[in-house]
Amino acid sequence: MTVPPRPLAEHLLAAAGMTGPILGVERLAGGRNNRVWRVDRLAADPVILKQYHHSPDDPRDRLGAEWAFAQHAWTACGLRDLPRPLVRDTAEHAGLYGFLPGRRLLPAEIGVREVAAAAAFVVSVNRCVSDPPLPPASEACFSMAAHVATIARRVARLEAGLDPAAPLAEAAAALVHERLVPAWSRLMPGLGGDAAVLPVRVSPSDFGFHNALADGADRIGFLDFEYAGLDDPAKLICDFCCQPEVPTPAALHADFRDRVLAGLGLDTASHRARCAALLPAYRLKWACIALNDFLPSGAARRAFAVQEAWADRCSAQLAKAEAMLDGL
Repeated sequence: MTVPPRPLAEHLLAAAGMTGPILGVERLAGGRNNRVWRVDRLAADPVILKQYHHSPDDPRDRLGAEWAFAQHAWTACGLRDLPRPLVRDTAEHAGLYGFLPGRRLLPAEIGVREVAAAAAFVVSVNRCVSDPPLPPASEACFSMAAHVATIARRVARLEAGLDPAAPLAEAAAALVHERLVPAWSRLMPGLGGDAAVLPVRVSPSDFGFHNALADGADRIGFLDFEYAGLDDPAKLICDFCCQPEVPTPAALHADFRDRVLAGLGLDTASHRARCAALLPAYRLKWACIALNDFLPSGAARRAFAVQEAWADRCSAQLAKAEAMLDGL
């Protein structure tokens, strides 16, 4: 980080025309790829300072993706259940956002009301047009062939070799070679390789209750859109149903799928069948994501964002990958 958080916050506040002294800057926990601070100000609402990881090994423009989506949702769509984009500094890979009040949801709290709110958010960001159009989402898939290729790349990256210095590296390697790779070999032929273009919609991406806040007034807000953009809604639906941090109960997966497809004008048997066909493959993809911490390329990202002990993190991620494969 070239500029410490407090001077960076002062710079961005001034650029946004927000005057007044800063009372404190507090690092918030939870970011896997970014650093996030709450900035408290005298006689004013707090704001959020977010600095995004970037490296030659991972060229994704996380700031650009989140900024474009937030501008689309806040300005074009008039939504208020996400942080307001205030100002950004592309040189510092940093953005300043309004503070979204609320608390993290617990898995036991996820029910029909929460699922309906999530589906309504997805539908709402698709009821308006953005100018310029949003870019493709991270790992966007516009055909079944693209879905297959995306997951195959993740499997191949793990199969090529894990970081031998990572805690539990041998156990992770055994899981990859003995369970994950054979499972993908079984699943892949059933997906086919059709290159026909699938429906394209606006996707919050990496969307789920791990990125949701309840404000105590029966409202749910959503945050963290660094992978957002245009994508196949079936991918959004499968990712939502597979997300392991604050999982959606399996009994409500079909409810979310049907609400989203109906709201997007895609409520047909063929679209539901595509979601069903892709769901096991996306469970496997999420097992791959859980094992990213064992990749050599994950070291820089961990060092940038994650504050917890590496051994504890690897143990937890290995357990998540095992649970995803058990779910197949």
